[in-house]
Amino acid sequence: MIIVQTPLRVSFLGGGTDFYDFYRHEEGCVLSSTIDKYIFVIIKRRFDEKIRLGYTRTELVDSLDELQHELVREALRMTGITRQVELSTMGDIPSQGSGLGSSSTVTVGCLNAMYAYKGCLVDAETLARQACEIEIDILGKPIGKQDQYIAAYGGLRFIRFKPDGSVEVERVAVSEEVRRALSDRLMLFYTGVTRQASTILKEQVAHIDERMDLLRGLKALAIEARHYLEQGQLDALGQALDRGWALKRQLASTISNERIDEMYQAARRAGALGGKITGAGGGGFLLLYCPPKDQDAVRYALRGLRELPFRLERDGSKVIFNVRRD
Repeated sequence: MIIVQTPLRVSFLGGGTDFYDFYRHEEGCVLSSTIDKYIFVIIKRRFDEKIRLGYTRTELVDSLDELQHELVREALRMTGITRQVELSTMGDIPSQGSGLGSSSTVTVGCLNAMYAYKGCLVDAETLARQACEIEIDILGKPIGKQDQYIAAYGGLRFIRFKPDGSVEVERVAVSEEVRRALSDRLMLFYTGVTRQASTILKEQVAHIDERMDLLRGLKALAIEARHYLEQGQLDALGQALDRGWALKRQLASTISNERIDEMYQAARRAGALGGKITGAGGGGFLLLYCPPKDQDAVRYALRGLRELPFRLERDGSKVIFNVRRD
């Protein structure tokens, strides 16, 4: 039996520039970090020839093509596992519509678990690249590349997306003290709304050519925010998040709505310096940057929402249990 732990993420700035329709013209970049909330993938050998998969439902099938869970199915196909296997996935938060990168986290985690099951060691670049291939090239998801790369590499990262399709993952150079201080100033609240990210992202992709200036603005803020972090100017990051949210909500008509706007403004009035809806928008989690002295006031202002306490995570996808009985 093998258990793989893969972290979810919060993306600060630059989202949207990791789409092919942007970075084919010019380099995109994203500032992002993994967090200490995870999706776990468990894999073991079965006695019979079937494939059993457990997630929010259970599938027991005779052949790979019968699997309905397309991410797991294509990861099995890519790694060459076609029979006599049992898998389960479970997460720390609801996996659908959270905005914390859960779909790509599942894909990266499954690939890592399957390779470990076969006795193969693969690096983070391979996991991320193959997860992108599954989600974007094979399944045709209207998504970018940032979630796969941050889940595989982990940590606080600045990720560049090159016009030739290559990706460069850079560690943001901050001290442990700054990392802890940043964790202390970030808050997540569940809006209570789940949504299909693909609907929002399809609209966003369809209008990228018209909104290049907005995306360039988000890219510039990602570069600025990296420098703020490396200089220890944490409140400047919060203010950059506020400017970024003003740009991001213009990328598609359903990224925000009246309810989300009310939540965000209530948090700002209570002391949050900035924030955003995580992921594609439209629901999921509200990420806020707030000085510790004002956090109780923000909690009161958002008292109808469930808070998700979290810390920034250093690691990416990793095997945490491996017992083989071959």
